Amino acid sequence: MTREEKKVIFASSLGTVFEWYDFYLYGSLAAIIGKQFFSGLDPSAAFIASLLAFAAGFFVRPFGALVFGRLGDMIGRKYTFLVTILIMGLSTFIVGVLPSYNAIGVAAPIILIALRLLQGLALGGEYGGAATYVAEHAPQGRRGAYTSWIQTTATLGLFLSLLVIIGIRTSVGEAAFAETWWRAPFLISIVLLAVSVWIRLSMNESPAFKKMKEEGRTSKAPLTESFTKWGNLKIVLLALFGLVAGQGVVWYTGQFYALFFLTSALKVEPTTAQYMIAAALLIGTPFFVVFGALSDRIGRKPIILAGMVLACATYFPIFHAIASA
Repeated sequence: MTREEKKVIFASSLGTVFEWYDFYLYGSLAAIIGKQFFSGLDPSAAFIASLLAFAAGFFVRPFGALVFGRLGDMIGRKYTFLVTILIMGLSTFIVGVLPSYNAIGVAAPIILIALRLLQGLALGGEYGGAATYVAEHAPQGRRGAYTSWIQTTATLGLFLSLLVIIGIRTSVGEAAFAETWWRAPFLISIVLLAVSVWIRLSMNESPAFKKMKEEGRTSKAPLTESFTKWGNLKIVLLALFGLVAGQGVVWYTGQFYALFFLTSALKVEPTTAQYMIAAALLIGTPFFVVFGALSDRIGRKPIILAGMVLACATYFPIFHAIASA
């Protein structure tokens, strides 16, 4: 791996870690956010409403991928990166200063949901864009290993958000954190935003994109070409329903549902539950790179199928065993 390739992976991954940090803060603090912004409902309904607002960000992620993917194909990866990180960072910071339901009434949850939608759009463009940018710098036969570092960013972003939350919560106490200090992790995002923008301004455009632009081979209508030609559309649908949907279920069940299950169903103390999830992430993260590199040798399909089968075979027994212990 050359020095330039290391710089590309580091710069792309670090910015994406910060975006995942911003995105995951909401999910990790859903119970508190429900009380702050949906206090007009009973506690159970407020928590469900906060989870639905969290889900709204996922709902628009595909649209973010389409919008910013199109921009990336037309104006380049670098400048699209800057737009997505700015939208994510500013949206997250605003959540930290947004008045609660008790202060401004129904406007609070409406603004909160709008911010979640912006976060989802930004992350939809960021994640695919980062993977594409790294892949276009990767040498032949190394794309799995190189782009696997982008996959670690989701785990590292969640891990970072948990560390910040645990650190602040432990320092100020549960009561103070739930009342006011829950906003601090969101406000910290403005510092991460500044670092991310500085890093991305120093990045160069993808050599593959520059070559296509010089040769006049950039797409003039990428969405039309992707969705109106059956050969291309078939690949999109297979990737969406055959790969992404299943991977999403595996990931979010293992992280956020596990956290919700521990705190709500088993009544585990929140900080303890977050420590447990953080420990699991720390153990599992290196395997993204291991299996990414392995996919360069044996192919992507066997790795994907093995992961899906393993999740199907183990998730229900594991949750059942934990509940019965």
